[in-house]
Amino acid sequence: MPPAGARALRAVLDETVARLAAAGVPDPAVDAELLVGHVLGLSRGGVQAKLVVGAELNDAEAAELEALVVRRAGREPLQHLTGRAPFRSLELAVGPGVFVPRPETEQVTQLAIDALRATAEPEPVAIDLGSGSGAIALAMATEVPHARVWAVENSPAAFPWTRRNVEEVSAPNLELVFGDLATALAELEGRAAVVISNPPYVPSGELPRDPEVRLHDPEAALYGGADGLDVIRVLSRRAAQLLHPGGLLVLEHAETQSAAIAEILSGDGWRAVAHHRDYTMRDRATTAVR
Repeated sequence: MPPAGARALRAVLDETVARLAAAGVPDPAVDAELLVGHVLGLSRGGVQAKLVVGAELNDAEAAELEALVVRRAGREPLQHLTGRAPFRSLELAVGPGVFVPRPETEQVTQLAIDALRATAEPEPVAIDLGSGSGAIALAMATEVPHARVWAVENSPAAFPWTRRNVEEVSAPNLELVFGDLATALAELEGRAAVVISNPPYVPSGELPRDPEVRLHDPEAALYGGADGLDVIRVLSRRAAQLLHPGGLLVLEHAETQSAAIAEILSGDGWRAVAHHRDYTMRDRATTAVR
């Protein structure tokens, strides 16, 4: 006999999906399974296996799940509830104060990884300016182990998350620096093979559509001035100083900003400016050669 108060996992999951869908959560079934998995210490596959055998939730598990569902229905980011965010082969710690890495940034990072793998240098230098959670820098360091990678972050709120993830992953070829994006790493000027950034690029007069972003991502990681390009202007100049001739700059940006960014880069003397689309066929990144 099930213990008193136990509830069928299938019924709880179906109810959770319905509540999240009613709240406008974009992928309610996925989020419901991930929340249940978080409570039970299981992967989504583990949750699905439990469903097959007719598993149940006890009172304590149901109460923990209920608290999480209330917060998710209020559009608190799923990653803030679980404390983790997947990124390529990594799982990173995230929470209030740091930007949650997105799937589209995985594609942008691939551009930098491909460039590092293609260089003939025995130890190519890669720099991630505005590292946030450390996602991009850690992906480069772990997937291109012969590269030397620097992660630079300037936000006092985000930096503890960067440091935590760098310590957890413990990539021996990565260095973490707290500093100004416009001046940091003077000792590396003219040495980098790749400089990459996912900077704040939302115009200050626009509000992101998703409540998870608008209400919970840090403003310093979102807004880039009146046209959204203030930080990109700084990065264009700084990356030109850091990269050696032939080095590659990789910038993530909004789909509407490609032409304006190309104009900025061309004006700063960059060559071979190119735009790259994400899986939804929207411009998501621009590259340029020093």
